[in-house]
Amino acid sequence: MEYIENNDKENGCVFCLAQAMEDGAQNLIAYRGTRAYVILNRYPYTSGHLMVNPFVHVSSLEELDAETRAEMMELTSQCTTVLKHIYRPQGFNIGMNMGEAAGAGVLGHVHIHIVPRWKGDTNFMSAVGQTRVLPEALEITFERVKNEFQKIR
Repeated sequence: MEYIENNDKENGCVFCLAQAMEDGAQNLIAYRGTRAYVILNRYPYTSGHLMVNPFVHVSSLEELDAETRAEMMELTSQCTTVLKHIYRPQGFNIGMNMGEAAGAGVLGHVHIHIVPRWKGDTNFMSAVGQTRVLPEALEITFERVKNEFQKIR
């Protein structure tokens, strides 16, 4: 949350800036499709928290063409396959927050969250201490997800 609140929005959209960079641990883009890409959430709820973003900068689904929406859904499905192979989650939260009132952290660039879940994956640290504890470094998660996408593509 600190990243979102303190991000200098004058420098541009965090997703557009990431997609302009070479893929790697710096931008966390694990896979690029034709119209959309898969990126790790820099401040994940759980290990393996992914997002599917269109390359085009728009704030809502209806602004996307049908082909982009279809590719985003296909990539979302592939994300669940990748995450099942890597982490063996017991479930997923998949969703979008469009608009400030809906809790969107990045306004203006629509994206889909894919969050792997396990029974009991919340604890007192997140509930009381407002701190998330992840068992794996983000760079390791990035390499695992990127490598798994290469296997299924």
